[in-house]
Amino acid sequence: MEHLPPPAEELALLDRELAGLDLRRTQLLTRRAWLVSVLQQPGALQPATPGPWSPPQGRPSAPFAAPTPPARTRGAQNVLLTLGGLLLTVAAIAFTLVSWGQMGIGGRSAVLATLTVATLAAPAVLLRRGLSSTAESLAALASVLMVLDAYALHRVAVPQTGGLGFAAIASAVLAVLWAAYGLLLGGLRLPLPTAVLSAQLPLLLWAWAERADALVFAGALLVTAALDCAIALWGKGVAVRITACAGLVASGGAGLLVSLAQSLSAGTPTGALAPGALLLAGAALALSGARRAPAGPATAGGLVAGLAVVAAASAVVVAGVPDGWVVPVYLLCGGALLAGVRAPLGRPAGRGVVWASGVVTAGSVLFSLPPVAVSLVGPVSQLGRVWAGTPRDGARGALGATGLPWSQMGSAPAVLLVVAGALTVAYRSWEGVLRRAGSVLTPGPAARGAVGALAAVLGWAGLAVLPAALDVSYAVAVLLQSVLVAGVFAVAVCALRRGMTGTALTASVCGAVGAVGVALLSLSTEAATYAVFGALLVVCVAAAAALDASALAAPRTERVPAALQAVLACAAVVCAVVLTGAFGASLGLAAHRAAPLMLAVPAVTVVLGARLKGRAVALPVEVTGGAAALPAVAMAVGDMPFLALVLALCAVLAAGTALRPERRPVAGYLATALFVLAAWVRLSASGVSSPEAYTLPVTVPALVIGVLRRRRDPAASSWTAYGAGLAATLLPSLVAAWADPHWPRPLLLGAAALVITLLGARLRLQALLMLGGAVLALDALHELAPYVVQVVGTLPRWVAPALAGMLLLAVGATYEKRLRDARRLRDALGRMR
Repeated sequence: MEHLPPPAEELALLDRELAGLDLRRTQLLTRRAWLVSVLQQPGALQPATPGPWSPPQGRPSAPFAAPTPPARTRGAQNVLLTLGGLLLTVAAIAFTLVSWGQMGIGGRSAVLATLTVATLAAPAVLLRRGLSSTAESLAALASVLMVLDAYALHRVAVPQTGGLGFAAIASAVLAVLWAAYGLLLGGLRLPLPTAVLSAQLPLLLWAWAERADALVFAGALLVTAALDCAIALWGKGVAVRITACAGLVASGGAGLLVSLAQSLSAGTPTGALAPGALLLAGAALALSGARRAPAGPATAGGLVAGLAVVAAASAVVVAGVPDGWVVPVYLLCGGALLAGVRAPLGRPAGRGVVWASGVVTAGSVLFSLPPVAVSLVGPVSQLGRVWAGTPRDGARGALGATGLPWSQMGSAPAVLLVVAGALTVAYRSWEGVLRRAGSVLTPGPAARGAVGALAAVLGWAGLAVLPAALDVSYAVAVLLQSVLVAGVFAVAVCALRRGMTGTALTASVCGAVGAVGVALLSLSTEAATYAVFGALLVVCVAAAAALDASALAAPRTERVPAALQAVLACAAVVCAVVLTGAFGASLGLAAHRAAPLMLAVPAVTVVLGARLKGRAVALPVEVTGGAAALPAVAMAVGDMPFLALVLALCAVLAAGTALRPERRPVAGYLATALFVLAAWVRLSASGVSSPEAYTLPVTVPALVIGVLRRRRDPAASSWTAYGAGLAATLLPSLVAAWADPHWPRPLLLGAAALVITLLGARLRLQALLMLGGAVLALDALHELAPYVVQVVGTLPRWVAPALAGMLLLAVGATYEKRLRDARRLRDALGRMR
């Protein structure tokens, strides 16, 4: 067959045609993409008719370009105007400071006056034409020029006048001029706030120029604050009011702080009158502004007014009382402040007054807490002097706080008890308090519970610090603290019976803390220890019994009484343990001899657990009693025979507990472990070192239990039934055999392992076969090792590599058969139990 044209030419022709088709396809796809983009544009409602078109080359042109966003002319205009105003301001300052001295008086006046008047007049023209930004820039420049005019006037016209006095007059004049200018040109936003800022200075600069005392400064600040308050209430524009509010906070706060400092430093009531009058004036100012202010500022104004009134009244009284009773005076004045709740102050301002009373009360309580902390932490010092005798210096000596300034802290109990009493009255007369407060107080549903809990805490704290504050004797302090603990727990029980869970929980926590404190405090003498821990034991048992009754009477609070009852029962067990240990110490017994005596408490808890069966308190009592056996074990560690005795007694108690079905899973294992441990300790004390004497008493019962388990459950694994028992003896004996140079133990161990292995193979028990075989192999290796070493030493060195190579060749040649054997062995072991 002959090709026309030749194959090479035809192939080239086809390649050219295919390249043309690819180029045409690319052009069409590009045109299609451009048309789709045009149709997707928001303004393209009707696509324009395309003209002559040629294939696009390179990147697409204008139709594909993203539109350029319009320039933000307002932002650019502001930037330009700000920069222009700054440049003009810098030029004016440079002219005044540098070129001023090179001109005569006429030139100076003409230049500044002309420039200032022109700058002040220009904004009026610009505002009429709508150029507000330009007008604001020129107004800012005019403000700076007016300050420079004042400076120039002082340097040229009245240089002999004092700088501070002239600055006071100039700031007042400028404030008036800027205010008039801002009111005249209402479209400008800058002049009026500038006038408010300038108005902050005249009185302060005048007082500074006259070298007035602190009270005059405080008066000037308060007058300035009054002016700011008036502007904030009736001023024009948000910027003016915000500026006035900032000035009110700054000047008013500074004036009140200066007045407060002067009132606190006054040595006599007469000297505190003038600062008190300023504080009252500041309070009146705050209340007058709060009547017309929004809710938030009005509440803040009421708070400031209330604090100022308390400070003014307290300063006069405090100047005539001892230092230790300053806090009660402030507390009483803060409480008296609540009488103004019904005054026509408005709801927000009245709420601020109530907050002020609360702040004063909270501050008084905080100042009274240091002696409470000393009373709570001080008993820890008795741990270092147990039964060392009655402490000297009474209750303060027992707390280790004889060097503290108790004359200044002596009023702490009075403060705490007064606040606790007031809160108790409020708690009991809650509805009446709310009616009297009217709409000022709107507490949430949990507020009453919080008040009751706080009253309980503060009342307990005041009574707890009372013995140290009165400096009573050690015996009286211990008695008072014990009675306080009993009373607090009684309050907790009564509160729970009435359903007041929050108050009950708070009282319970306070009682627990107080019980720990009085318990530590009683360690100084033997008699106090017996008396206090005995009383605590009775109180805890009585409270737990009462809570049990309250749980039945009030099912809705069942969980809380159950938890508190468990805690109290455990505390009773702890007290019993301490009493038992103290009894052993009183008998003069050594620690290891007194250890069995400590087990009396766990024995009682075992009996109680059986009697309290089904109650929630039973398990915590038994667990605490079991934990009480740990000190007995620790006390007997120094004497091995007594340690074995204590462990055996603990095992007996655990076995007695295991008689109850619900405790058997845990107590049974615990009793077994304790019996074994007691036997081991006894053997060790007798000098027995053979491991079999320790392990066989464990192995035999374990195997018996395994046999019984297999009879009841034939499908049970042999590892579960016999693994632990066999390992308990075989493994320690194997370790001992490897370290034993004699032959009886390895021989007996090998015989036993052989019997176990044969039994495992006969009964098809995996555990016996594998454990027995492994021990037998290792025991045989131990016995044959010396001979193997001797034989290896006599053979040439090439024998070992040769034997290894032959073994590898044999295994490799029969690999498939060995693999099948290994699989059959695995399957056979898997079929075993």
